[in-house]
Amino acid sequence: MRQGLQLRLSQHLALTPQLQQSIRLLQLSTLELNAEIDQALQENPLLERDEPGEPGESVESPVFSPGSTVDAVATPQTATPQESDERREAQGGDDEGWGMDFSGSHGQRDPNDDDLDSGESQAASISLREHLGEQLAMTQLPDRERALVGFLIEALSDDGYLTQPLDELIDLLVTDDDEVREALLEELGIALRHLQNLDPPGIGARSAQECLSLQLNSLPPSDARSLALAIVGDHLEHLAARDFARIKKSLGCDDDQLRLAQTLIRSLNPRPGAQYAPIETRYVVPDVSVKKLHGQWVVSLNREAMPRLRINRLYADILHRHRGGNGSSAGLASQLQEAKWLIKNVQQRFDTILRVSQAIVDRQRAFFDHGEVAMRPLTLREIAETVKLHESTISRVTTQKYLASPRGVYELKYFFGSHVATDTGGAASSTAIRALIKQLVGAEDGKKPLSDARLAEILGEQGIVVARRTVAKYRELLSIPPVNLRKAL
Repeated sequence: MRQGLQLRLSQHLALTPQLQQSIRLLQLSTLELNAEIDQALQENPLLERDEPGEPGESVESPVFSPGSTVDAVATPQTATPQESDERREAQGGDDEGWGMDFSGSHGQRDPNDDDLDSGESQAASISLREHLGEQLAMTQLPDRERALVGFLIEALSDDGYLTQPLDELIDLLVTDDDEVREALLEELGIALRHLQNLDPPGIGARSAQECLSLQLNSLPPSDARSLALAIVGDHLEHLAARDFARIKKSLGCDDDQLRLAQTLIRSLNPRPGAQYAPIETRYVVPDVSVKKLHGQWVVSLNREAMPRLRINRLYADILHRHRGGNGSSAGLASQLQEAKWLIKNVQQRFDTILRVSQAIVDRQRAFFDHGEVAMRPLTLREIAETVKLHESTISRVTTQKYLASPRGVYELKYFFGSHVATDTGGAASSTAIRALIKQLVGAEDGKKPLSDARLAEILGEQGIVVARRTVAKYRELLSIPPVNLRKAL
């Protein structure tokens, strides 16, 4: 073997730590960003929150008009030296003006703009077992029967069903003595009847049929209740399949009687214990909001969702006085630079979200004016070309970022979708087509519901070319049952 030296020339992209942090922050949700900032606040003494009312200078982020631009976050671009100098001058130099108060918006701000309300959902104040236990304590049952009823209460599912057979539950109480087991099985049967007499009706049922029957038996006697009991007992599957002809033939009832019984059955609760189940609350914090001002839809940042950060003035002044010293403050100097990077990257993150959101709203004005039926097809590339960013950046910006509007709160990705061709050579958004299908089904004759083929024909008459299988796919996405399950009396 012979050793040698070779010279090769190649190009590759190297991401600086600042750019890597910018990309990472951009793809975080608001809750994840706050967690990231909390960790940075614990690790870096030069970074602190700029709480309202505290002394300290802060510089507001610039107000962007729809045509303005900022540096691309996820593309290998850097500001020119002149642009960097201009930004430093606007921010007060190297060590000045590193606080931020995001209040920028596209266009004119609404002077009456109030803070976005944060809705709170409370879990059930009392559990199912506590509710049943309180009723059990008020009964005059013998201690043994009360104990067995309490044992069955503990065995209930969250929906209020007794999912385990009684003979399996006995295994938890006794040994293999057959006589004892037989006596205890009879006692458990009595305890179950006591349990099923408690509130809510249907509690302690072992099947959906038993649950509905218990609720029907708790109602005052009537012809509709008698027919409903017969249907639940022998024809519940036929009712679910909407096989009304078989039910009428078997029970000898007419349409009006069956309709009353069906209405009564539908008023029952197949999950009586669910109302006492703990509620797992998941909060969505909108990053931006949109309002119509002077005839234009204007996007503004949600001030409640944005952190207010600044450099700790005490440490910054110490570093400024000892600049050029013996290097003992090198660690603090490094943390100062990291704090500056974080503040700048967080500000740039919200600036990018604001620009992308406004570009989306500008192209979906018809949606905000008229609803889902007016949604137009939109791609990531279309927005990327408008705001001069890469498609991957747009994908990061629109993931887990939410927009609050008069029509509701939507993830930014909601406004993108596939398209379907029209007879005129244009395209219709899949979201708009789903909205049309929902409208058509909602207005259909219950006795003659529209099939998927008929829905495709109606859409074709409106100039939207869509196959029957595509209609079926959209219908399933909307959780609309097939035609045979939508038939009414």
